[in-house]
Amino acid sequence: MEIVCPAGTPAALRAAVKAGAHTVYCGFADETNARNFPGLNFDRDEMRDSIAFAHDHGAKVLIAINTYPRAGDEALWHRAVADAAKCRADAVILADIGLLAFAHQNFPELRRHLSVQAAAANADIVNFYGRTFGVKRVVLPRVLTVPEIAAINAETEVETEVFVFGGLCVMAEGRCSLSSYATGKSPNMNGVCSPASHVEYHEQDGQLDARLGGYTIHRVGKGEPAPYPTLCKGCFSAGSKTGHLFEDPVSLNAEALMPQLQKAGVTALKIEGRQRSVSYVSQVVRNFRAAVDALDAGRAMPEGMLVRLSEGQANTTGAYRKTWR
Repeated sequence: MEIVCPAGTPAALRAAVKAGAHTVYCGFADETNARNFPGLNFDRDEMRDSIAFAHDHGAKVLIAINTYPRAGDEALWHRAVADAAKCRADAVILADIGLLAFAHQNFPELRRHLSVQAAAANADIVNFYGRTFGVKRVVLPRVLTVPEIAAINAETEVETEVFVFGGLCVMAEGRCSLSSYATGKSPNMNGVCSPASHVEYHEQDGQLDARLGGYTIHRVGKGEPAPYPTLCKGCFSAGSKTGHLFEDPVSLNAEALMPQLQKAGVTALKIEGRQRSVSYVSQVVRNFRAAVDALDAGRAMPEGMLVRLSEGQANTTGAYRKTWR
């Protein structure tokens, strides 16, 4: 299976390639990509040079143009697709149906992948995108079990890519209204989920409050780890109970499920984390490359090496097993 790794900067891309990534995904430094954070992403010259570096080392680069264009401002997104082709990207990752049509009509030679932001979760819609827009791969949303993924692969020739490590979105991808409500920034239009510009930490009565857009999302005791204040993983009070309503602040880690995902027909394993450090990218990629190589060779896979890189130093298999059903 192909390992698809994150790169928020040129340095992270080079680190991912050197650590053994088959493929790296990244984005331009503007609203066309869903990790539109200050200090991240690539200008056009950096993207061109980084793709050349990856190709020289036998790796591929995918450019995420996965936000939804604003009416009247489509030119910014159209230019991103054109520039991806000029930079010799191996594929673009798109979500918006109009942008897919634009790329299909104007750049037919540019390979098209369907972003997880499109939330394509059954074989009928996957086949529609493949038949209508020539989509070659779909990134499946993180709400499917392994048997559900196998059922999709049994009914389509479009490649499937699934998340195996990193931040865990518990909503149908791109459909979250919580972050938009708290910050006024839409995850699937502005490219920011729980943007850092709206995050604050305050000490009060010996405790630390983590706030997003003025809302207290977590409150922890002195010396306890304070999770990043993402609303879906926040601690809420309802009636007499207080707890994590949607999901604990932990990371997805599906490394133990890799043999099942391979049998389910998955083409590529995706690692989340374009906002993470170069060191994080190197360690995660190296570990997953070792696991994939061991799986291909019929050896036992190394386990347990990624816990300390996980949010809260805790892991979950998320919807793959749906233990909360």
